[in-house]
Amino acid sequence: MNDFTKIPLQNGEPVNAESSIQRATKHLDLAKLGGMPVPAELIPPRRKPRRIEPVVLTPEVKAEPEEAPKAQIAPATKPVHAVQQPALAVDPVVFRGERYPVDRALLRDSGMIQPEGGVTGLLEEFRIIKRQLLSQAKELARGGMGASAQRILVCSPLPGEGKTYTSVNLALSIAAEKESEVLLVDADFAKPSVLSSLGLPGSKGLMDALTDPSIDVADCVIGTDIAGLWVLPAGSMTNNDTEYLGTSRTREVLDRLVQGAPNRIVIFDSPPALAASPAAELAKYAGQAVLVARCDRTGRGSLEDAISLLSACPNIQLLLNGVHFSPSGRRFGSYYGYRG
Repeated sequence: MNDFTKIPLQNGEPVNAESSIQRATKHLDLAKLGGMPVPAELIPPRRKPRRIEPVVLTPEVKAEPEEAPKAQIAPATKPVHAVQQPALAVDPVVFRGERYPVDRALLRDSGMIQPEGGVTGLLEEFRIIKRQLLSQAKELARGGMGASAQRILVCSPLPGEGKTYTSVNLALSIAAEKESEVLLVDADFAKPSVLSSLGLPGSKGLMDALTDPSIDVADCVIGTDIAGLWVLPAGSMTNNDTEYLGTSRTREVLDRLVQGAPNRIVIFDSPPALAASPAAELAKYAGQAVLVARCDRTGRGSLEDAISLLSACPNIQLLLNGVHFSPSGRRFGSYYGYRG
């Protein structure tokens, strides 16, 4: 409160300028004065102070209220098809086609591997070739390439360079493996020759499964009397083979050939890359390609063009056919007949 008692007047003498409140305070004991008594029933009861518990956030308790319900109901709201789908994906495809005998005399006359014969130079050569291909297939499978890791495309730049000869011998060699089986596919739709090379009868094949969705490609596979060797014929001839190979059904059909069978290798005997277009389409589905070149016939330009057409395949390997001279002097097969 301001002090008004010393406000000077014009003649310089101060006057007593106390307010009425100041005088009342000085002469009266206001502390004794109280308010009107209030009945006890009108006095509200005193509330007990509410205790506030501290909130501690841990990794299991989310700060946002909407997060906790999601974590609690997630197992109950899992879609039913997500549980059933893996069972369908791992269902193995087992070939149950009728078995036919392979003509051994025809193999011998064609200079191919004899399934029950002795060790020869040809057998040893293809043992080395298959070992490299099988090892690479395992590496591709570990690298996440999927079904393509089990598929090998055998091709040549031009006709007459030995691609069918290589395909059949490679299939016979892999069939001798103890933990693997092989499916030899005749993918030369214009001029199929796998069945005639083995002496097997004709039947529906790959092209029939591609053109007709009602046909299961596994039902087109025929068996042989050679353990571990299966054959898929080329099927019906068509002028639109490349167009059918370019459809989405092709991957579905080819994946079914190895479904649930990680130890099955599929070999495609394709048409020559520079003579027919299906080879370039099949290269998209193969993890490896073996490009067969005849030493006395295939030119460098043809090899480069063929490699370019097969570039969709991530691994292209060259196989030189018809070589009669080895600078290292190797003579595979002779050691097994050596006694000394």
